[in-house]
Amino acid sequence: MLERFKVPEELAVRIDQGVMRTAVEGIFEALGMSGSASKAAADVLIYSDVRGIDSHGVSNMMRAYVAGFRAEQINPSPKLSRTVDHVAAISYDCDRGLGLAQSREMMEVACDRARETGVAVVTAYNGRHYGPSAYYAHIGVDNDMVGISMTAGGVLVTPTFGAERLLGLNPLGVGVPSDKEPPFIFDASMSSVAGNKIELLKRVGGKVLPGWISDSDGTPVMTETQVPRDFMMLPLGGTREIGSHKGFGLAMMIEVLCGILVGTGGGPFRRKGSGHYFMAYDISKFTDLNTFKSDMDEYLRAILDCRPALGEDRVIYPGIPEHEAEIDRMANGIPYHPEVVEWFHKITKELEVEHDLPL
Repeated sequence: MLERFKVPEELAVRIDQGVMRTAVEGIFEALGMSGSASKAAADVLIYSDVRGIDSHGVSNMMRAYVAGFRAEQINPSPKLSRTVDHVAAISYDCDRGLGLAQSREMMEVACDRARETGVAVVTAYNGRHYGPSAYYAHIGVDNDMVGISMTAGGVLVTPTFGAERLLGLNPLGVGVPSDKEPPFIFDASMSSVAGNKIELLKRVGGKVLPGWISDSDGTPVMTETQVPRDFMMLPLGGTREIGSHKGFGLAMMIEVLCGILVGTGGGPFRRKGSGHYFMAYDISKFTDLNTFKSDMDEYLRAILDCRPALGEDRVIYPGIPEHEAEIDRMANGIPYHPEVVEWFHKITKELEVEHDLPL
């Protein structure tokens, strides 16, 4: 993440991941989720925080989930049902369940089926937010597979040259295993910047950069400014001149694969909640696994050894910042904004959840 999204170290409250995990599990259980579902959901959020994906960790997301449960928009005890099972194509009805608690199972099903068929796809509909795509792509890596996951995010993005919200934020995650080097883990929304990062900016008083958002009539905002009240997200690339048509096209692709493909519509016409997509490639069905990992190491090391541009310290690939964040945060705790810690104390008191969070 860019520095502007991070909590300043002098303000940060460092909390051990296990302490936060226990508090989050307790909140989910108090909201009606089973113990196993609460653990599964908490694991996704703590993965986000440990890996430095703060936009999708507890800081932003827990208050949204609490509101969703209280408004009965999220079903705390859904019945996940398989509606399609055809060779390498599987689909699930999520029964309005929280994606965090359900989606690991679906990615693991994709991996299990790929062991038989080489490649497998699992789609899901009628679900709710599932967290960072990287989490599910990483499950593929843990299974010695290429893992891909996508979800249809909030419809907040305007098309290139447009002035209406017709596209989701639509993140794409890809995970590729390696041997000695940290694996390639790519995760990015098809909007100019992840929508949740705007919430991080609001919390720390940061500004949006040129090309991230448009004003209400669709004109790209090309000056650094405070987050305005009324805006639309721009596609990845920001403007046509610097490639927003590419982000626009990829966002449409994800609308197709996560919604229209499973018969529930796309963009503002989506029916039955969010749609998710999980795909696994069994590498061993295409080539020798050890050769693949060795080739990945060679390529990844070449990226890391690339001569940096003037004024830059180093070149990195997707997965390196998260790998380094994980080393730091597992050793020193996860840095949270004091306002976030204050909110956790408030909600745990309301729900009568026991915890060891610092004051």
